[in-house]
Amino acid sequence: MYEKSLEAAAKREGDGWVLSSPTPGWFTPALTDGDVVLRGHAIGEIEVLGRRTKIVASEVQGMARSSGAPRAVGYGDPLVVVDPSAQLAAGGTVGARHDDRTAAGGLVFRAPTSGRFYSRATPEKPVFVSVGDELTAGATICLLEVMKTFNRVTYGGANLPERARVREVLVTDGADVTAGDPLLALDAL
Repeated sequence: MYEKSLEAAAKREGDGWVLSSPTPGWFTPALTDGDVVLRGHAIGEIEVLGRRTKIVASEVQGMARSSGAPRAVGYGDPLVVVDPSAQLAAGGTVGARHDDRTAAGGLVFRAPTSGRFYSRATPEKPVFVSVGDELTAGATICLLEVMKTFNRVTYGGANLPERARVREVLVTDGADVTAGDPLLALDAL
């Protein structure tokens, strides 16, 4: 999906860090307040002349305190504010965090990109995931459609539990989602 990724520059400000844009463009954050930020993981994407590039966190780790809405940015403009002191208290993972709509301690799998959510490959096929299903790395979660291109979203990643059980599907079939929107409520196994 991405040709390359760029690392956001980190600058110390007060008790936290600010991750800054490595290039001008249109920034779409992949994080919301309270998400865990880990080195090498996506904090969003920059679009320049129709080409999207993933922006990853540099050596900074902690909890996102502010990421804002999609917006135009210039070189060096702030993208995400990170609180490193919240790192140990966070207990979550990138792509999953505590959410008011889930039970305490539950995980939420979030959309990696924006698009229209499809729970099955075709109307006559079974859904990819349903309540009670056990997920392992590579399991298909959904399809996200953008401009008639269907992108398969799979479970997994270095900072997600190896196995999880689906507690609730939080999106209805055909709904439009934005990068970072919760898709599934999960219980780690």
